[in-house]
Amino acid sequence: MTYHLELPGLTRELPICPVNDTLSIGAFVLFGDVELTEKCADELCRLAPEHDVMITAESKGIPLVYAMARKMRENRYILARKAPKLYMRDVIRYDVRSITTDAQQSLYLDGYDAEYMKGRRVLIVDDVISTGESLHALEELVRRAGGEIVGRMAVLAEGDAAHREDIITLAPLPLFHPDGTPMEG
Repeated sequence: MTYHLELPGLTRELPICPVNDTLSIGAFVLFGDVELTEKCADELCRLAPEHDVMITAESKGIPLVYAMARKMRENRYILARKAPKLYMRDVIRYDVRSITTDAQQSLYLDGYDAEYMKGRRVLIVDDVISTGESLHALEELVRRAGGEIVGRMAVLAEGDAAHREDIITLAPLPLFHPDGTPMEG
């Protein structure tokens, strides 16, 4: 089962994958698809509000935020990690539960990145926003660092997130019943 996704200038067939007994999602993966990543970055750059720095969560947003930063000639973006790394100091942590992950996870922000964000206009970028839990975690990390959130962007929004007016997206993505039919949304 697949879902036919149309984005500006291209189409993709997304595999429909079960999350549990009552819910399936369309698997949107930028990894390895350079054309898709570049096109999505082009469109999001065109829609992006004025900002000083972008932040994304590890890991599926990384190729997108990198491509956007390169296109906008920005030399830096910030990454919230799924685990603290040895080089990270004065780490800020926020716990999150995502639709695509069974267990609770945490996002970690390096204190160096937090200091960089302080007083700056921050644009949150992700590949797909669904429940909004990962987005909320990024918002909290930005707030704790003293940054000002000036926008939220994603290639796709699914579920309730597709109806949020505070998120800039390129297209909605339906949620699916186990048989692959789209849920009403």
